[in-house]
Order: sequence, then structure tokens, then C-alpha cells
Amino acid sequence: MSSTTSSTGAAAPSLPSTMTALQIQSQGDLSVLETRTIPLPRLEAGQVLVQQEFAGVNYIDTYQRGGLYKLSMPWVLGNEAAGRVVAVAPDAEGQGIAVGDEVAMYCAGGGFAQYNAVSRDKVVKLPAGVSTKLAAAALLQGLTAWTLVKESYPLQKGDTVLVHAAAGGVGLLLCQMASHLGATVIGTVSTEEKAALARENGAHHIINYAKESIVDKVLALTGGNGVQGIYDGVGKDTWEDDFKVIARKGTICTFGNASGAVEPFAPLKLAAKNVKVIRPALPGYIQTREELETYSSHLFDLMAKGVVRVKIHDVYPLSAEGIRRSQEDITGRKTTGKLIVDVSKL
Repeated sequence: MSSTTSSTGAAAPSLPSTMTALQIQSQGDLSVLETRTIPLPRLEAGQVLVQQEFAGVNYIDTYQRGGLYKLSMPWVLGNEAAGRVVAVAPDAEGQGIAVGDEVAMYCAGGGFAQYNAVSRDKVVKLPAGVSTKLAAAALLQGLTAWTLVKESYPLQKGDTVLVHAAAGGVGLLLCQMASHLGATVIGTVSTEEKAALARENGAHHIINYAKESIVDKVLALTGGNGVQGIYDGVGKDTWEDDFKVIARKGTICTFGNASGAVEPFAPLKLAAKNVKVIRPALPGYIQTREELETYSSHLFDLMAKGVVRVKIHDVYPLSAEGIRRSQEDITGRKTTGKLIVDVSKL
């Protein structure tokens, strides 16, 4: 997120001129994470200004901080947040978002800050019953999980699927959604505590890879046939095993790099079983306002029905130490559920 120019439009009175933000000056290790006082972002055409209350912590934050994805500096980290609208650009007025509305946003930076100016097309109004805290915990990972099961590998009732890191933030949501859609879910975890949590959230079978072979257990559970779909947010460490347990004509969705990025591979690797591999990213599924509103309405509806239940593992302050700790926790695979930042706590 970079600073913006001012424009007139609907606005709440008495906005400050500066704010606190987690702004990095360069990409690198955890030492680059620092909070700074920077100018309040000003509206550009088509934008709304949001006073943020909570922000979600995601693996992509660590990729952006570490340099896997190149960014222009300086940069305010954070890719999802929720709060209250305090200003609307003139050309964005009358488009369903007004000053005072509680909203959630899927944004390219700016989440770890007190205010954020974002495109109207990246903001969704929260329905009754969904708080800003819950929305910040659910939006990005919820949309990721839902697009994985509906588009990346559109699972069918009766499928058997493998969910790696089944007790993580996306993993728990995948277990809930896949089970709801009628699939048999096999989940991988590293501890008995995580195994119990994955079962509570819809996994029918659990593999504790600290004690047993993923390959042997999956093949035993499927009569040697393998699974129709694999949702893999782990990356490098599970990549080769995925090819051993995917069924003929199955689909491997490799959507994360928790253990490192998957190395380039020869297309001939797919030929033995006519396997499909997809490396999806959420922006490829949600680019327009209509797509955001459609998918988020599906997500909020699943939440209202109790199909999707978001587990918040921990809440961190908007401080350098808080954000460092959140990134250490998420990369250390010590978490079960979602991590969020309380922007009001500095």
C-alpha cells in the first residue's frame, strides 16, 4: 500500500493526518518488520477509506516480507482486514457502500494499519451477525478454501480428497466445506491435538505424519486407488507423496508454500496417471466486484448456517513484536486455526 492523493467525497469528520502502520522499508528476515507513523492515505478515484479494526494474518504476508514476491518499497503488509468506512470517493458513492458501514476487504497490502484506502471493488459490506473480528478471520482463508473446492478441483459428492495441514486455518475450512459437499475427507496433521481438531471439523480419517506414512495410509484407506483431489498448502515437503496417492485422472491443487515452493517439473510427470496439477491463486478467481460479492455471500451464508465455523487461534497487537510473533507462529506450524491482528492495540 502506498500513499494516495486527496479528493472530495462523503467523509466522517475529524480524521487524523497520520496513522500507525506496519511498514517495511526492504524485504528480508523478521528484523525488517517495524511500525511507523505515516501519513493517512488519501482517497483516489473509486476508493473508500476504512478505519480498520482487525486484520488477518496469512502465509502470503511472510512471502511478501521475505521477498518471494517482489514489492515496491516502502510497503504496508497485510492482505485482508475489516472495519468501518469513514470516507467514500465521489465516483464510488451510491454503489452500495456508505460512510459508517462495517466492511471487510481483500486488499493488496495495507491491512496492518489503522486506516486503508482501497478500491470499492475490493470491499464487501458485512451482513448482520458477522462482526469485523470474525470477518477479518474468515475472509481471505474462507474465500481461498471455497474457490479451491468449487473451482480448483470442483469436488463431487462421493469423492475422497486429501487435505494437507488439516488443522491449519485453510485446512479446517477445507475439511468443513468438503465434508458439507459430500466428500470423504482424509486430513494430515502432526499432533494428536490437531488430529482431534480436524475430526471435529469434518475430517473422516486422520493421518499423523509424525507417526505414520501418508502414502501407506492413504492407499490403505482407498483400496490402493488413491484420492480424486488433493488440497496441498504445504508445498515442497508433500509434493512427491502427492503423486503417489493421487488417483488416475485426479487433480493436485498446490496452493501454498509452507515448507518451501515446489520446484519446476517436467510435464511428463503427469502422464503415468493422466494427473492434473493446478497452482491457483485467489486473485485469479476474484478480480471483479461481482466475483467478490458472489463468493463472499456464499461464505457468509455458510457461516450463518453453521457449516463454516472459524477458529481464532490467537490475536496479536499492531506492533513490530506482535507481527513478528504472528509470523513466527504461522511458519512454525504451531497454530490451529486463524491468526488475527487487533489494530486498536499498538
